[in-house]
Amino acid sequence: MLGEAGFPSLTEHQLLVFWCELFVVVLFARGLGTLARRIGQPAVVGELIAGVVLGPSLFGRLWGSGFEWLFPSDATQAGLLNAVGWVGVGLLLVLTGFETDLALMRRQGRSAATVAVAGLVLPFALGIGVGELVPHSFHGGRAPHLVFVLFIGISLSISSLPVIAKILSELGLMRRNFSQVTLAVGMVNDLVGWLALGIVAGLAESGHVSGALLIEGVVTTIALLVGALTIGQRIVDFWLRAVRGRGQVIDALAVCVVITLGFACLAQAARLEAVLGCFIAGIALGRSRFLAEEPREHLSTLTLSFFAPVFFATAGLRIDLSALADIDTAMWAFLILVAAVASKAIGAFIGAKLGRLTNREGLALGAALNARGAVEVVIATVGLSLGVLSQAAYTAIVLMAVVTSVMAPPLLNAIVRGWRGTPEERERLETEELRERNLLVRPGRLLLPSRGGPNSVVAAQVLHHAWPQDIGVTVLSVDGDSARRELAPIRAVFDEREIEWKHVEGEDSLQAILEESRLGYSVIGVGASDSFADGGILSPVVDELLTASPIPLIIVRRPPALDRPTPPAFGRALVPVTGSTSARAAQELAYSLSSQLGTAVELLHVEQPPAVVDTGRHRTVGTTTRPRVATGVLQQAKELADRHHIEVATLEREGQPAEQILEVAMATDVDVIVLGATVRRLADRPFLGHIVEQVLENAPTTVVVVATPDPVPDVDVTE
Repeated sequence: MLGEAGFPSLTEHQLLVFWCELFVVVLFARGLGTLARRIGQPAVVGELIAGVVLGPSLFGRLWGSGFEWLFPSDATQAGLLNAVGWVGVGLLLVLTGFETDLALMRRQGRSAATVAVAGLVLPFALGIGVGELVPHSFHGGRAPHLVFVLFIGISLSISSLPVIAKILSELGLMRRNFSQVTLAVGMVNDLVGWLALGIVAGLAESGHVSGALLIEGVVTTIALLVGALTIGQRIVDFWLRAVRGRGQVIDALAVCVVITLGFACLAQAARLEAVLGCFIAGIALGRSRFLAEEPREHLSTLTLSFFAPVFFATAGLRIDLSALADIDTAMWAFLILVAAVASKAIGAFIGAKLGRLTNREGLALGAALNARGAVEVVIATVGLSLGVLSQAAYTAIVLMAVVTSVMAPPLLNAIVRGWRGTPEERERLETEELRERNLLVRPGRLLLPSRGGPNSVVAAQVLHHAWPQDIGVTVLSVDGDSARRELAPIRAVFDEREIEWKHVEGEDSLQAILEESRLGYSVIGVGASDSFADGGILSPVVDELLTASPIPLIIVRRPPALDRPTPPAFGRALVPVTGSTSARAAQELAYSLSSQLGTAVELLHVEQPPAVVDTGRHRTVGTTTRPRVATGVLQQAKELADRHHIEVATLEREGQPAEQILEVAMATDVDVIVLGATVRRLADRPFLGHIVEQVLENAPTTVVVVATPDPVPDVDVTE
């Protein structure tokens, strides 16, 4: 039946069944996924088991008529649910691409190559041997014996990248070294699996196959990946930059989805798999500095709460355990399972040793790569439809897919329990975790608007030494050729860092800086004025920027009497602490300088003297509402220093804060004072607070002010 536009229309009954299928599948998948998490397993385990429960093995046996109504064998009806599942696997691979670190993969390239080869060759060889031994009842009867044997070899060789990615993500292992090797190997396994499936399917249908098909597939895949990371990356960056400048999260999410669909179309049109295109799209999107956290989070929530559970549950729906009632069939199915698990584990371990990985990394790789998931199900389904596999062989292979996917998480959990990796890996993971928890020194590009001049040079030095070298910086030259000529010292400061140069001028320079600041930067660094002649801390443009900026600013002022453009080395830093969010941000900056330069950090807390109230007849000395605030504030600051592995000294004073800060700075001969401030607006200029402005105006040394927008979200400093 055709609709008015000529498209096939679904009947009311088909729509009812489809919605009921979604309801039941999501309900069971989410329910069993939650139960799995409660017993310490990833949700994917429960989601796969949900499919087995709802399939012919249990639901079909307990209530046959209900099963036939809910999951009819009609191709159109089954295609509806499968389509939702395929969208799920595509989006899941986009999230995997977000987490894929190509630089780390390159560093692990030798290991990934050896594991990929050994993890494919050994299972394939053993699979061919098993294919020669299994009884004739496993043959489909419509394809040559060679095709059947090759199908068994392929079935034992492949891994499922979507399942592996979900397991690693839910176990919190995605950033581990072995996990990045696993993703690289999983991508190769998937690619080889799809190519081999196409070759063997062609052989089954035509009786012959050309080696040109394999070469074409490999070349096409490489071309797609290279194109995505060059021309495609520029398109992705341009599009995301445009929507981020408008600040529309929905637009950014739509761009992510459209780019994903575009890459999926390209991959499918190139005779690859659409899911491979989705994975490549995720890599390109994740590498873009213009992709904000909000669309990532929205896409992740939508995928993991709905689409992915549907995909994993439908994979389990295809298994019928009743075929294992026959003793011989069950025995051979068990043999196929053992051969698959052992060959993949041994192959991965051998590859890991050849790649100079540790024994534990080899075991972890073997456990993770054993998850075969829905890729295996697809291969088995194709084999059944082509008449290569019998129903018994199909059930054995699908059972192997489900069992290996269910057993991978607990095995992996057991292997990594108490294992933190190599010293280099521990240091990297600790640094990444610290960056993610930081309020200020976080991943994200640096922005430095500048007219040139000594204060801007000092601001550049602060940014350069406080932020990791792998974070890039954009320098905006504001107004005039002279400013551009004076930016040479800044270029020298950032010589070892990826740097982008831009120029803005005229009356729209403030707006240009503000628009730039919305494009994924973590902070803005600015140099303060050398005087307060006009009542402002900065130039008029940057004064307005201070008020309107959506991200923190690092305001730097060199010593007023210093003639040379560079400050003395940051050998000793004084950091006033108050327990506020902005003060915590200032501490992070000082600790980061210390970790890079060895700067000695002294924490100062100033308690103002109790208030004296004169009522005429009595003089009352007020008491503080929070006794011994200094102890708690300094303890929090020291705990934060401990997490940064920084040794700090502490000092308590009583008096007027600005006076005490200046007095301590002169007495201890510090090189830099680092203060936190929340930006507020007065009638004609931004206001950082009397204490900060007094220190900026009168300090005999370099002053760095971390100015955070108002309001700032609360941060739990006790973590």
